[in-house]
Amino acid sequence: MPAAPPAGVDEGFDLVEEGARLILRHMMRQVEPALDDMRRDLGTALAEWEPALRQLAALAGDIANYEAPEMLPNGDIIIRRKRPFYGPAAPGPNGEIDL
Repeated sequence: MPAAPPAGVDEGFDLVEEGARLILRHMMRQVEPALDDMRRDLGTALAEWEPALRQLAALAGDIANYEAPEMLPNGDIIIRRKRPFYGPAAPGPNGEIDL
């Protein structure tokens, strides 16, 4: 059976936890104005980009239709469209299969 922690250890952990909370609250108060500005600016940018993004989404279709991006030796990045799977060829009327 493990030994009980020395007296005051729990209180020490509580003080550390409270200190961490105070630090995090202070940090959030410091960055809150910047986060508000970023939220406002991103909202404006997304509103401007929305029509173009919708056109791009309609053109590209489902992201599952594409392979992972690949970097070519010259630095170009390509994203290949996956080839559709049509399944095995159906046998002809006499049981033959075209290869």
